[in-house]
Amino acid sequence: MTFSRRHFIVAAAAGAALPARAAGGRLPFRYAFSAISWETRVEDAIATGERLGFPGIEPFRHNVVNYLGRPKALKALMDAHHIRMATCSNGGGPDFSGNFFDPAVAGKTVADHIRFVREFILPFGYINHFKMNMGPRPPGYDTNPDQIKRCADSLNRIGAAIIKDGIKLAPHPHVNSLVETQAEVDLLMKETDPAHVWMTADCAHLVLGGLDPMEVLTAYWPRIAEVHYKDAPRKLRGNRTVAVPRSGPEAGGHGWFRAMTDSDAGGVDFPRIQKYLIEKKYDGWVTLDYDASMMAHSGKSMEALLAADKQYMIEKLGVDPKANFSGA
Repeated sequence: MTFSRRHFIVAAAAGAALPARAAGGRLPFRYAFSAISWETRVEDAIATGERLGFPGIEPFRHNVVNYLGRPKALKALMDAHHIRMATCSNGGGPDFSGNFFDPAVAGKTVADHIRFVREFILPFGYINHFKMNMGPRPPGYDTNPDQIKRCADSLNRIGAAIIKDGIKLAPHPHVNSLVETQAEVDLLMKETDPAHVWMTADCAHLVLGGLDPMEVLTAYWPRIAEVHYKDAPRKLRGNRTVAVPRSGPEAGGHGWFRAMTDSDAGGVDFPRIQKYLIEKKYDGWVTLDYDASMMAHSGKSMEALLAADKQYMIEKLGVDPKANFSGA
């Protein structure tokens, strides 16, 4: 791709010009956005995605609860709006266990997740990974190595089952979940089988948990199945401790997340990460994983936040989420 003078200057000011792209000036990876703030109105989220020109959408299980028994109906709706489901996260909905480390319920958790992949995700026919959260921290908040190892065993069992269906398991380190710190991430990755378990790297959650997103990407690159673009306050750039409270409504990061265009954004170096993904020829999904707390912080609707950040991506990252995708 030949950058316009304006794009070159902006990219250079951010650190360095982005490297050359694939033939035709397009990227091999696609952009999606999270449907979580639409609750069960996933139809409205799909329509928003079509208006803004995002190739993909990433709901949670509770967003699609009205389609759990009929995934092909949801696929048909998405097809009609020219949008794909990047993946569907776990969480929410009836009769679904989310505790991976308690021996009393871990067996059900494993079975529930395998069933969800095979009954809901697999029928879409094109989804290649299952992004999932790892459930709550234990009573008292602090984890111990045995709990992380039991979680790893649960993930290995799920991953070994669904990889047979062509689906990579991609757990998501997340503040106020079982795995949030550097030590917890490293132990989980050590105890999981690289042939069965990958990772979803969420830039904001990594910063809020005291990890450096670029260090995580480079250390675990062969196992990165998805990347989440979400920002954190500028003052947290380079943060090395858990920044959020241990309890209360902000423990999960709510109130700490930022859109890329928020006035105090900048905790994540997106130009650097974008450059790295291009250099590595990443061909998965990048999801703008935005939730309702970001609307309260900014005073904007979710559609307005996404529209503003789409313009940021065009001007600062040199990519239009719709026009610059080269795949099907």
